[in-house]
Amino acid sequence: MKYLFIFNDPPYGTELCFNGLRLATALLKSEPKPEVAVFLMADAVVCAKAGQITPNGYYNLERMIKGVARQAEVVLCGTCLDARGINDDELVAGTARGTMPQLAEMTNAADKVLVF
Repeated sequence: MKYLFIFNDPPYGTELCFNGLRLATALLKSEPKPEVAVFLMADAVVCAKAGQITPNGYYNLERMIKGVARQAEVVLCGTCLDARGINDDELVAGTARGTMPQLAEMTNAADKVLVF
């Protein structure tokens, strides 16, 4: 099974990205292990910004993205990165800049698409 997760919301303020990444992580631990891909767009691209500092006991989306990126493809909308002034060298290792045509290909290849 191939899953594509598409995230739109900001990393903090709502828990959509947090909960979506929790589900992606749980799927990656399940058997048989599915293929998982993540596409971050709009304010969700900030989830993959390196150097996040959160209060003790609070979830940290940078750490969650790192964990998912070790086992899954994590792609960020390049236009959305540019609009927010985020450069590629500011991103979590294992993530990559992408395009809308790439998202279209990922969507066509997926069996299930989940949007958060």
